[in-house]
Amino acid sequence: MRVSGWGIVFGLAAGFPGVAAAADAHVFTGATLIDGTGAAAVHDAVLVVRGGRVACAGAVSDCEIPDGVRTTDLSGRWITPGLVDAHVHLAQTGWADGRPDGMNVTADYPYAEVVARQRDGVATTFRSYLCSGVTAVFDVGGFPWSWRLRDQEMDLPGSLTPPHLAASGPLLTWVPPRMDLPAEQVMVRVSSPEHGREVVRYLAASGSDAVKIWLLGVPENPPAGAPSQEEVDAWVKAVGQEARARGLPLVVHATGLQEAKTAVRAGAKLLVHSVDDGPVDDEFLELALREGTMYTPTLMVGRNWWALTEYAFRGEEPVLDDPRGCVDPAARARISTTPRYREHPGLARLDEDGVASRRRRFDQLSEVMAGNLRRVHAAGIAVAMGTDAGNPLTLHGPSVYAEMEQMQKAGLAPADVLVAATRNAARAMGRDTEFGTLEAGKWADFLVLGEDPLQDVAAFRSLSHVARAGVLVAVGELSFGR
Repeated sequence: MRVSGWGIVFGLAAGFPGVAAAADAHVFTGATLIDGTGAAAVHDAVLVVRGGRVACAGAVSDCEIPDGVRTTDLSGRWITPGLVDAHVHLAQTGWADGRPDGMNVTADYPYAEVVARQRDGVATTFRSYLCSGVTAVFDVGGFPWSWRLRDQEMDLPGSLTPPHLAASGPLLTWVPPRMDLPAEQVMVRVSSPEHGREVVRYLAASGSDAVKIWLLGVPENPPAGAPSQEEVDAWVKAVGQEARARGLPLVVHATGLQEAKTAVRAGAKLLVHSVDDGPVDDEFLELALREGTMYTPTLMVGRNWWALTEYAFRGEEPVLDDPRGCVDPAARARISTTPRYREHPGLARLDEDGVASRRRRFDQLSEVMAGNLRRVHAAGIAVAMGTDAGNPLTLHGPSVYAEMEQMQKAGLAPADVLVAATRNAARAMGRDTEFGTLEAGKWADFLVLGEDPLQDVAAFRSLSHVARAGVLVAVGELSFGR
């Protein structure tokens, strides 16, 4: 049964009796409310939704409930804000076909066709996000068409509104482009400070939500045609100045400590990867605190990249971490072809010793990243959750579960991970006045869980229902099955 303007209405079969008729408001009672601000949970709480927004969230004594309003009893459940993934790439697929610079499979999956499929099938990608409890995403590096997705109407189950979207468009870098198309760029190779400023002006004129730099360190023995480190630092500084002048936040991929410091000095508001080449030092922490830079650890993506290589090397089909069946069948079908690439030329030099060595290397990197996350958090630098979804085996939607669990394993308390994945990630998008917490006036984007996420963030795997703009839908209606 459907109610106009309110999407799905739950009856006894859904376990939520009591919703009967359309009204201007909808009240959810009985659940334990975790509002995303970091405040203590409210037991036997009330969430009042009106016009798709939160009218009141808190204790019964704090919320005025109109007579005759529709009420849904969520006793025994937990309500949290919708999750926000502050680091995604919608043009990428979650498998090798979306990254021809890795295990190149373009002979079977022409890259132009792959990108077109991602562009035209974004409603499916957004369904995967909503199915996983993600109600907002930040695309920090994509083709120009990513900007147009912000206003695109989509047919989603339950008449759900798509996740909130911010997009930075093409990213800036010094390395030769690796994933461009004949008439579209996803990377712009910056040649000088003035060229960098010109690119920022283009992004601003295009309505971009941010400026993204892919800041790799220049090697000691750089390839022919590569700039010097001083030249790179100069244009990064110029880009930061122009971005600030245009009112655009600067987002930077920097995994080396020196590159991260350069980014922060240039005004970076968001670092979308961990520093992984050694421990962060006091200078970095002081710089980030002074500049108000946020830190997205993105702990799982490197290990996932390697996992695909290892699956292919062994001729095995990848095991997907998709507890709610949120990965669409077409993506599953492509991923299932991994074993046929056992003889891929890119794996020719790999042997068992190499596999074991690389696994040890990722274990070491994980320890460094975990230690840096603890230091950053302890220093008071805001941490935002992001997955780098779209990269191989970092799947759009369900990858948030392993990412949050890894943040908890690194030493963050479940409550801090929850804030990082809601309020702070919304702030990283520049949208925290609109969503990310369940406070009056913000969008009523929330999740219903069967377990307590303040005890263990693995509780997000117990997700049963998702609300976007007050419309509540059972995950089973969004799932593609498995």
